[in-house]
Amino acid sequence: MWRTFATVFTTVFLAEIGDKTQLATMLFAAERGSSKWLIFAGSALALVLAAAIGVLVGAQIERFIKPSTLKIIAGIGFIAIGVWTLVSR
Repeated sequence: MWRTFATVFTTVFLAEIGDKTQLATMLFAAERGSSKWLIFAGSALALVLAAAIGVLVGAQIERFIKPSTLKIIAGIGFIAIGVWTLVSR
């Protein structure tokens, strides 16, 4: 159980560092007079909701597609996004 938790935490944490969501949150926090706690709460709630949707959708997809096939599809998707990012201007 803890190994799964640590793997998910590490993967999501590293994926979120420096992404557009974190940059947007930093921009909101940089505004004078804004409540840093409200910005934190809003961004944290949004990330929790997005993760909950991912878990619910993933649980439904798992009913129709084997996890090994899903890993291959996800891997191909990540590679495709990486290639697209490298070649797009």
